[in-house]
Amino acid sequence: MSGSDGSLAQKFGQIDIYLFDQLLKDRIRSTDRVLDAGCGSGRNILYLMRMGCRVSAVDTNPDAVSGVRELAHELKTGLPDENFRIEAVENLSFDAEAFDVVLSSAVLHFARDAAHFRAMVDAMWRVLRPGGMLWVRLASSIGAPERSGGQALFTYLVTPEQLEQLTAELGGQLLDPIKTTLVHRSRSMTTWVVRKSSP
Repeated sequence: MSGSDGSLAQKFGQIDIYLFDQLLKDRIRSTDRVLDAGCGSGRNILYLMRMGCRVSAVDTNPDAVSGVRELAHELKTGLPDENFRIEAVENLSFDAEAFDVVLSSAVLHFARDAAHFRAMVDAMWRVLRPGGMLWVRLASSIGAPERSGGQALFTYLVTPEQLEQLTAELGGQLLDPIKTTLVHRSRSMTTWVVRKSSP
């Protein structure tokens, strides 16, 4: 069993289980152009690189971006270094409608305020093609009325009503119901998955 577990971990890395769910639903394909907005160590794009996706990533941490570039080289992806950029999510420099899938994991709950949160969402939406998927994992107030433990570290928490309203304002379509996982005495993590409607 340990050998099997090791090979699975080597293949998929530390990919978020809710992102893995999108793979199982065939919503991310090897031909897709994928942006990881706030990539960190690149844990959610390791397998996507392996499956052949044309991956790009941004982060404000230069070391994170350098590490993801090195990962792309190690995997012999052929992806150009310019795909991996040191920049804030709200200031994405990629062309409009450049991506089939945009990912954001554990980033948006660090927004300074509502305006900053919306600026990040709007930037990701701009670079997403019509018909593309926005996948977001973020802390929320859903099921967690008190900010305690890890929840207190986050600067901005959304409500389900906000996500539903934002989906409507963007003209998007929920691909999955809004799902929330409660980590006892720590945090409430919500997954928001939206398809960008075609004009």
